[in-house]
Amino acid sequence: MPAALDRIRVGSAPDSWGVWFPDDPRQVPWERFLDEVAEAGYEWIELGPYGYLPTDPARLTEEVARRGLKVSAGTIFCGLHRGPSEWESTWEQVSRVAALTQAMDAKHLVVIPSFWRDDKTAEILEPPELTGEQWAHLTKGMERLGHEVKERYGLDIVVHPHADTHIDTEEHVERFLDATDSDRVSLCLDTGHYAYCGGDSVKLIETYGERIGYLHLKQVDPEILADVRANGVPFGPAVQRGVMCEPPAGVPELGAVLTAAQRLDVDLFAIVEQDMYPCEPDRPLPIAVRTRNFLRSCGA
Repeated sequence: MPAALDRIRVGSAPDSWGVWFPDDPRQVPWERFLDEVAEAGYEWIELGPYGYLPTDPARLTEEVARRGLKVSAGTIFCGLHRGPSEWESTWEQVSRVAALTQAMDAKHLVVIPSFWRDDKTAEILEPPELTGEQWAHLTKGMERLGHEVKERYGLDIVVHPHADTHIDTEEHVERFLDATDSDRVSLCLDTGHYAYCGGDSVKLIETYGERIGYLHLKQVDPEILADVRANGVPFGPAVQRGVMCEPPAGVPELGAVLTAAQRLDVDLFAIVEQDMYPCEPDRPLPIAVRTRNFLRSCGA
């Protein structure tokens, strides 16, 4: 038997049920997601896109509680690299999501940088590389966000490196961490996105352990990834090709990631996110059950 990973709390998210948007006819209804995530054996969930789950705190509390579920985090997207002019629109979104997250007794806000390439249309929206000035806007903006969110809502922000955003590769992630205050900004390490962008999750945990505040567990299929990279395929179409695959079929090896995270000796959420948008409605539950059993076999 593997050693018990007693500092790791495993959960899942609407993403593993093919949910990317607040409202989309190709997605499973929120009631079905809640029923099935509980049936699969998970206790913790994320809110997913704001508006997918009920946004009335009393109703959402009732819905999750009667299924034996608890909320670990909310999620926002932001383009703070564009400078101070972005603050107002960012805060408008943050305040809605953070208030609901706080009301659900969660402690984390996952912050995803905005896409430079549209995940639906593959349209190039911005250059993939930031200028020095934009890097400064990004790092200072995230520090301000971390401070304000903590002061007003008692939440820790965890910044999520993500494919087709400006915080993606090992080089960009390390540059971001080196330029931000560890008291204000932690990282949500998504093992699938980091591998997709060429990074080594275990190495990142071992090198920047004090900055790891949260985990998303997923794997990539190395063969599909090689084709995606060779042909410059955008993230959305890559997901439709199955680049994010069911563990333990892909990389990185999640047992090693969880063991490295356990060694940090801090409590961490490890939320399963297998990108599958769009997907057949009957597909997620069996995968979720198998994934939960696999993670148990790793000691989680």
